[in-house]
Amino acid sequence: MKRRYSPYALPPWLRSLRAGCSQLIIPFSIFQGIRTFLIPTTFDVLFLAILVLLAIALRLEWI
Repeated sequence: MKRRYSPYALPPWLRSLRAGCSQLIIPFSIFQGIRTFLIPTTFDVLFLAILVLLAIALRLEWI
């Protein structure tokens, strides 16, 4: 049987780190999106995709 994920079971330092990352990921994604729009490289596109997926995962509390 699969255990449900609970962010409240994490240590306090990890919860605060997760909260800080969830606040900073959106501005980083916007900056990376502007940079990718102006000077698109393969690395920039892949990095933007990773940032967007990470932002979605943090927002929906998947991680």
